[in-house]
Formats: sequence, structure tokens, C-alpha cells
Amino acid sequence: MDIKIGNRLIGDQHPTYFVADIAANHDGSLDRAKYLIRLAKRAGANAAKFQNFSAPKIVSDVGFKSLGGQQSHQASWRKSVFEVYQAASIPFEWTFELKAVCDQEGIDYFSAPYDFEAIDFLDEHMPVYKIGSGEVDWLEAIERIAKKGKPVLLATGAANIGEVQNAVHTILAHNSQLVLMQCNTNYTASLENFKYIHLNVLKTYRSMYPEVVLGLSDHTPGHAAVLGAVTLGARVIEKHFTDDNDREGPDHKFALDPTAWEQMVLRTRELELALGSGDKFVAENEQETVVLQRRCLRAARDIKAGETLTREMIDVLRPATRGAILPPEIDKVVGTRASVDIPAGKDLRWTSLGE
Repeated sequence: MDIKIGNRLIGDQHPTYFVADIAANHDGSLDRAKYLIRLAKRAGANAAKFQNFSAPKIVSDVGFKSLGGQQSHQASWRKSVFEVYQAASIPFEWTFELKAVCDQEGIDYFSAPYDFEAIDFLDEHMPVYKIGSGEVDWLEAIERIAKKGKPVLLATGAANIGEVQNAVHTILAHNSQLVLMQCNTNYTASLENFKYIHLNVLKTYRSMYPEVVLGLSDHTPGHAAVLGAVTLGARVIEKHFTDDNDREGPDHKFALDPTAWEQMVLRTRELELALGSGDKFVAENEQETVVLQRRCLRAARDIKAGETLTREMIDVLRPATRGAILPPEIDKVVGTRASVDIPAGKDLRWTSLGE
């Protein structure tokens, strides 16, 4: 089925919808957030996405400190996990200005909410909800979002199929407008991550849920995963967006800069054209090639009117002149008589042959 986000239809027969996840790359500056929206629009994004959370409502300072040290991509953070989330949080007041800039640029605004207050506040300001991978088993929050009646983007990183089923069924019980997104939740930007992205999961999702739209929330470098996902049917792509991968902050290292983002969109638009139709036929730009590279039946020597044609009197040569007899009919030609003189090299036509 198709769903509608803003003014755009999303589905198998529509162009891929690109979400620039600005996330924490605003670095605490509203002006910078607005600047990134404008850059994302110029790079080909259809939507600019943010994240609304309050540090005390998403992370436990005690809990992370009890792990005995920051791990994975968080190991390089100079501040504690709690402090990083606190610095990356967006005040609700920003929403009005961020949406206004998106409206001016002709790009959709939305945000991923990470607590009940954010879920309710954002409802009137955006056309779609995003549920991050880390929320996949918080079913009461998922249900609250689904009941808002707006399209839902569900990322499924670091989840097993049972957890995905629970989340999907929770949404579909209240809301059929679902984009189910494969994701590998690893933020290290390592090339090793390609072997963990498992794009073929999209085939599983299509088999299990033929009625939903497929998508990819991607953190791998470059464009390979995106192009592969679109080939397998994904029609929503989410990638982190920044203007400079060398800036300090949790999301800059694995984000795409404007040049890389634009190339991703351009290559995807080329791929969409290349995927084309599932029907096999002679394409419009192959019509002349049919004549130039196919063969037809031709006289191997001068043939006099009244002669009976044998196989030795027939050549099978390019070009396949329109109206000439084609190779599959050679057995029907052998044994017929020439009704007119046919010079060597001339294409054979049924109008020149008789019983």
C-alpha cells in the first residue's frame, strides 16, 4: 500500500523518500540546526529529522556509570553519556522555528520522540512519527504513537524477529500506515559493519508484511547499503546528515556530508530509472538495435524465379531488415519456390516466395 507523508506518496511505485537525520548534529545551536536543514534540502533530502528527548527521561546516569566505562562508539566521548545526551537535547521551543524553516525550504519536518511528553507535544507539528531502534520493545510508547493516526517509521536495529513482530503488531492494531525499516545499530562507521547490515531481511519483511512500506535506517559509510536496499524494495531511506565529519559530537563521524548525501540521492535516482519494469520487452531505445544486430534470411546467391530454395541457398546475416523473414522461420522457407528473381544478398520476403 501507499502512505502519504506531507505532500508525497510513499510506496513501491513512487520515488524513494530521503530523511536527513540531523539528530544531535545541531551541536546545541538553533541557528546551526536551521543551517543544516537548508543544506539537507539542497543535497536532495525530502525531510529533516531531529530527536526530542530529555536526558533524565532516556538515560540513567547511574546505570551507564555502573557499566565500568563507556563502550562501543561511546568510548571516544569526552563527557559522560548523561552529559552528552543533556547537551544534545532539543528544547520544545525550537520546534516552531525548525518547522518554519522546513516549510520555507519545502522539506518535511519531523522528530523522533523519546518520552510520553514529547510524543504528545510533537503531534500537531509533524506529519509522521519515527520510532528509533532502541525503543523497539517499549510497546506502551509504540502504542501511544500508533494511536496518533499518523504514518510511523519503525527502525529495527539490534532486534530479533520476535521483537519486530511484537512492535509491528502493536502498530498495525491501531494504524496501517507503517514503514518497516531494516537497520544495523552500530555507530562506529567501520567498514566491517557491511557484513552486519543484512539487507536480505527486507525480503523477509516483504514476505511477512506485504502491506507495509519498506525502508532502511543506515549508518554504514558510502552508498552501497542504500542502493542495495532500494533494489530490494526500500522506499524510505534515513541517513545521518552533517556539514563536517570532523566536528566534535556523537553523530558527526558516521553521518554523510552534503556532497556525499547529494551523490547518494543522485545514484539512487539513477537506480530507480534502471530498475524500471518487471516486464521483458524490446525497449524504446532498442528499436534500431533490433535491425542492426539481429539477422534475417538472405539469398546466398542469385536465385531465379521458379527455383526451389534449399538450405545452401540461404544466408542468415545482419541486418534484420524490417519485413524480412527471420531465422526462426528458416525451415518454412526451405522447399518454397522463388516467385521473382532474387539477387545475391537480398533479404527474403514471403512476397517473393510461393509454393
